[in-house]
Amino acid sequence: MDVHDLGFEHISMTPEQEQDLAETIWKQDNVELTTVGVDVGSSTSHLMFSKVHLQRLAEGLSSRFVVVNRQVLWRSPILLTPYRPDYTIDADELKEFFGNAYKEAELTPEDIDTGAVILTGEALKRNNARAIADLFAEESGKFVCASAGHNLEALMAANGSGAVKLSGQDHKTILNIDIGGGTIKLGLCHGGRLLATSAFAVGGRLIAFDEDGKMTRIEGPAEQVAEDVGVKLELGEVLSKEDRKKIVSRMVDVIVSYATRKPDDDLCKALLLTENLPTTPAIDGITFSGGVSEYVYRREEEDRGDLGRSIAHDLRHALADKRIPETVYDPGHGIRATVVGASQFTVQVSGNTIFLSEKEKLPVRNVPVASLDIDLSGDFTSEDVSTKIGEAMKRLDMVEGEDRVAIAFRWGGDPLHARLYALADGICKGLPKTVADPELPVVIMMDGDAGRTVGNILVKELNVTGEVISVDNVQLRDFDFVDIGEFMPDTQVVPLIIKSLLFTSPGQE
Repeated sequence: MDVHDLGFEHISMTPEQEQDLAETIWKQDNVELTTVGVDVGSSTSHLMFSKVHLQRLAEGLSSRFVVVNRQVLWRSPILLTPYRPDYTIDADELKEFFGNAYKEAELTPEDIDTGAVILTGEALKRNNARAIADLFAEESGKFVCASAGHNLEALMAANGSGAVKLSGQDHKTILNIDIGGGTIKLGLCHGGRLLATSAFAVGGRLIAFDEDGKMTRIEGPAEQVAEDVGVKLELGEVLSKEDRKKIVSRMVDVIVSYATRKPDDDLCKALLLTENLPTTPAIDGITFSGGVSEYVYRREEEDRGDLGRSIAHDLRHALADKRIPETVYDPGHGIRATVVGASQFTVQVSGNTIFLSEKEKLPVRNVPVASLDIDLSGDFTSEDVSTKIGEAMKRLDMVEGEDRVAIAFRWGGDPLHARLYALADGICKGLPKTVADPELPVVIMMDGDAGRTVGNILVKELNVTGEVISVDNVQLRDFDFVDIGEFMPDTQVVPLIIKSLLFTSPGQE
C-alpha cells in the first residue's frame, strides 16, 4: 500500500534540504574541534595543531562525549627557548614564533576552539610565567594552562611518551627516563598506571656554547658536577674536550645510578629534586623521552650547542655495556612527549543531588582536577581521605591553599551519615588552607549520588564558611580541567565542560 492511499500528504525534500537535515542530525552526536597544544620549556618550545572528533556515547542517552579520532594538522619545528641576557625567557621572540606557526599552518587564533599551554622548568619562574601568560591573555577563555613542576612533568612525560600505555601490555613495569635541558624526570609505570615519579638535576643544556665553543650559560647543577670531577667552569671560556668528557661521563654515572635505583653517592643525593623512586617492583623495560632522547634513539644528530648529544653518546655506551640491563623500547614520542596535542572537550551535566552554597558565583572556569586513588566502597577514615588528597596534590605539583583544585573521587557503599561525615572531614583535613580561605572555593566532584549530603555536612556540621561546590554523577581524572556553568533551576543541575589534556598516541600521527 502506498502512503498516499492512507491520506497522508507527501512532502518532498530537495537534495539541499536532505543534506541540511543529515548535518543537523549528525551534529547532535558529533563535535569537531580545532585545537592547539603549546609546550614552553627550559630548553625547547614547540606547538602542534590538531583536529579532534568527539562523539556522544550511544548507551543510555549519555551526555558524555569521547574522542573517536584525532588528526594532527601541523607540527612546529623545535625552537631553542629564547633567553634574554638576564636569563629570563624572551617572550617577544616566542610571540613571533607562535605567530609564524599560525601562518604556516594557515590558521588564525579565531580558528582555534580550544588549546593547552604547558609551562615547565624556567618557564615556571614568576617573571617568565607572567610574560608567557600575557601571550595568551586574549584567548584565556579557550586555553587551559598547566604549570608542570617536577612530578607533574614526569607524569606527563610518562603518559605522552607512551610508556604508561606500553606498561599496560602484559603488565610490564616500564621506567620512563625523560631527559630535558635542565632536569631528568623518572616515571615508574606498571599495568597501564603510573606508580611513582622522581627527578634530579642533570640535563643537556646545563651548559650552553656559542659557535666558537665558548660557554654562554652555566647552571648551578653543572657547577656541582664540574666541582665533583675537578673542573672549573667560566663563562666566555672554552671547555676542553677532556674536561667536557669528564663532566658528561659523571652525568651519565648519575643517570645510571638513578635508572638502576641505586643513587647512593653524595653527588647523586645533592642533585636529587624530589623523593627517590621505590626499589620495587622489578623493571622490565626502559623508555626515553625529552630532547636528549632524540639522540639516544638516533633520530637527531645535529649538535645544538650544549651537552645533549654527548650525554646521549655516553648513555648509549652505558646501555650497550648493560650498566642499565633492561630492554630499551622506543614508543616513538621523544622530544614531543610532553606536548599536549589538544585540550579535549567532554560535555557532561551534573546529577540533581548537588550542593551549591553560592549559586551566584557560578560559572567558574578551568579548575584543575586532582583525582583521589582511594576505595570509598568499604571501610575508610578521614585520615585516609586527607592522605590521598595530599598525595594527589603532590603528584600534580599543586600547592594547597594557593591553587584552585577540584577533588574528584568514586563514591560507593552505603550512604550512612558516619561514612559521609568521615569523607567530608577528610576533605577539610586535606584542604585546610582552602577551607579557611574565603576566596578559594571547595570544589568536590564525585560519581555517586551524595553531592548534596556531603555539601551540607561541610557547611552545616563542619562550619566551612567559604564557597562549597559539591557535584555528583560526574567522572573526572587527572589532566582534566573543569568549567562549571550556571545553575539551571528547572532541572536542578549544572552543565559541565571537562577539558582533558589529550596526548599523542601511536597511530594518531
